[in-house]
This record gives sequence, C-alpha cells and structure tokens, in this order.
Amino acid sequence: MGIEKILIANRGEIALRIHRAAHEMGIKTVAVHSTADAEAMHVRLADEAICIGPPSATDSYLNIPAIISAAEISHADAIHPGYGFLSENAQFAEIVESHDIKWIGPKPEHIRTMGDKVEAKRSAGALGLPLVPGSDGAIEDVAEAKAIARDIGYPVIIKAASGGGGRGMKVVNNEEELETQMQQAGSEAKAAFGDATVYLEKYLGNPRHIEFQIFGDGNGNAVHLGERDCSLQRRHQKVLEEAPSPVLSTAERDRMGNICAKAMADMGYRGAGTIEFLWENGEFFFIEMNTRLQVEHPVTEMITGLDLVREQIRVAEGKPLSFTQDEVTFTGHAVECRINAEDPVTFMPSPGTVSWYHPPGGLYVRVDSGLYHGYKVPPYYDSMIAKLIVYGQTREGCLMRLRRALGEFVIEGMKTTIPLHQKLLEDPDFQNGNYTIKWLEEWLAKDAS
Repeated sequence: MGIEKILIANRGEIALRIHRAAHEMGIKTVAVHSTADAEAMHVRLADEAICIGPPSATDSYLNIPAIISAAEISHADAIHPGYGFLSENAQFAEIVESHDIKWIGPKPEHIRTMGDKVEAKRSAGALGLPLVPGSDGAIEDVAEAKAIARDIGYPVIIKAASGGGGRGMKVVNNEEELETQMQQAGSEAKAAFGDATVYLEKYLGNPRHIEFQIFGDGNGNAVHLGERDCSLQRRHQKVLEEAPSPVLSTAERDRMGNICAKAMADMGYRGAGTIEFLWENGEFFFIEMNTRLQVEHPVTEMITGLDLVREQIRVAEGKPLSFTQDEVTFTGHAVECRINAEDPVTFMPSPGTVSWYHPPGGLYVRVDSGLYHGYKVPPYYDSMIAKLIVYGQTREGCLMRLRRALGEFVIEGMKTTIPLHQKLLEDPDFQNGNYTIKWLEEWLAKDAS
C-alpha cells in the first residue's frame, strides 16, 4: 500500500525538502509547527498545517503526544522526522508504528542500538567495521580507565555514551589529568543527556572526518552511495562538506563502502543511514552511526543523481531499493556551505527579519532554505538558515562556481556566515584539500590574532 499523506515532524529547510519530494511523488503533506513558525515556508506550502505548541522545542517539536495527535487528526499514514529533534528517538519510532502509521526511517531497534555510543561501537565491531582502540564498553571507574589508557597510550579521549555535539568529550594528555577529566565528562554528559556513562578511546592526532552514506531495504539488501568529507568543523559542528573526499582513492572508497554496505545488509538495516569514521594515514576508525538523513545529504545527491528522500519514502512503503550497487555512479564534485544566522567572526547568533533575499542561481547551483523576504528568523532553534550546494565536473570547477554563487547570495536583515565561506575559499590549504578536523579552529584562531 503506497503512502498517501506524510506528516513532517520537523521545521525549516529539511521540512521543505521533504515536502518537495513528497509532492513530486503525488503524496500530500502535513506540516506541524510551533507558534513561532506559523509563517514558515514549509507551513505555507504544505497541504495542511497544525500548530503543536509554543516556541520551545520541548513543548512543540519534541512533544510526542502532540505530533501523534496531529497525525491522527489529519489522517496522515506516515511520519518523516527529518534530522535532529525526534529523528533518532527509538521510542518515538515505536509509538508511531504502534499507531499503524508508517515510520519513514530505520527500524526502532537499530535506532536504539546506534544511539548508544557504547553499544554502537560494540555492534560496529561485530559487523566488521574498524574501531578506534579503546574500552570495550562503558568505563566503570578510574582504575579501569588508567589501565586501558596505559595500554593504548596517551593522549586519550573520554566520550559520553549518549548524545553528541562535543558535549561530554574530554581530551586527556597524561595520567594526572585522567580522573578530573573523567569526572567532568560524566557531569557534562549527565547535564546534557541525562546519562553520565562515558567510554574511552585513543585520541587520534590529526584525522579527517569521513562518512559513508548507506541505504538498506530492511530485507538484507544494502548499498553505499560513497563518502562525504566533513572535516571542516568548529566545536564539533560541521561548517562545510564535500563529496567525494579530496584524499580518498577509488580503491579506498570501494573497499570501505563495500564493508559498510555489507555491515548494513547483515544488520537488516532499513532506510538512509550514515557511518562516520575518523581517517588518518590511510586507516579508517568507526566513531558513530547516524540513523537518519544527514544535513549534508545534498552533496551525495549531486554526485550520484539520486533523490535520497524519495528513496526513504519508497523503502518505508516496503519497496525494494530502486538501484543496485552496480548502478550507483559517482560523477564530478559537490560542496555544501551551511549558512547560519550568526556573526561570521564571533559566531554569536543573529536572528532577525529578512529585509532582502536573493539566492544565487545558474547551472548546478542549489539552495535549500525556507527564507523569503519579510520572514522573521526565530531565536529559538538552530541557527542554520540555508544550505548552498554547488556541483562541478572537477573540484576546481566546483570551487570556482561556489565562489561565484557566494558572491551572488544576498541575505540582509541579519548577520550570516556567508563572508566566512568566502574567506575559506581563498585559503590555499582549503583549495588544495589539505585540511583535517583541527584545521578550521586553528585557522580561525590564527585569523583572530
């Protein structure tokens, strides 16, 4: 039975992205929104719109009873969670399915397994994915942590078992620091995620962050759609992504991609997922898996020509994948710039009213955004207001087109990070693809001095 109406349990550009894919498939959409988002573009364009609460995300976009009620009132037969909010909440997925509503996402048990960083690492190892040396699971006490750290060598990193975004992460350079840093990591994890559990890994000196996009049909078939290089990060938050990675060879891509695809096939994984690795000196180390669509999925779409949201919907309908691994081809190069409503120097949030908006155009230029003239960017949510995705036949050609597109992009009424991306493009290291996960913060610090 095909899906007839999708409730989009999200907001902003990703809600609009899902709406567009659904409408192109002849599927109706229901937008849910907080009172702060009543005038948002995805709300205006959806076939139906239902207010689910006040501005606070806790009372609206994270309000499971309100979202389920909206689905029942509107007779939606499927829910797409987008990314963030409830997209990796296994309990929400179970509740959706218990109401005979299709969940456009992975099976709840896979969301739960991969949402727990310790369990995810254990499962990844069992599936044959290469791991960073470290503890087999949660660290129970300081003595155990010291023994493992001595064995694998300093520096090590303490990580929260739940959550992400850099919270509950502490780098430890020697044994004298270990106890204090472990306590701080546990306290941060408890405050941020309600779970003080931590684990320990070898801290890699200067790696790149490379992730593989995978897709499964839930019946033992899975493919990979190549990698994305997401090494340009500030405080563990991605700033710019590109595909393919400037450092991987075709042989490396095929080898690692096939390992990922086999692991997901063995798992019986359903839908879109991303397996994230640290890469250093030709070696991959698993760090986590995201059981959802990624912010940066458009760069994969650009180099493969595949619509990932459309495929998510098809798989949720019980259909097989619309392509085999042999039919996936990688052509050209794509880069995505995350445009945030932030001061490009201090990174302080800068919400406001859009007084002028002119997105760039031209061949192979894509803008995913819910902005329009007169729109008030609310201060309550993530500061990303647009994504600029550009494609070229070569990386050099892609960067030339990106430079031109950024020059055309006008957003007035607030400060944005467009100038930051323009400055990045002029740096020789970036132009040569010579960067790691530490590079951007060092570049910013040098620029500020």
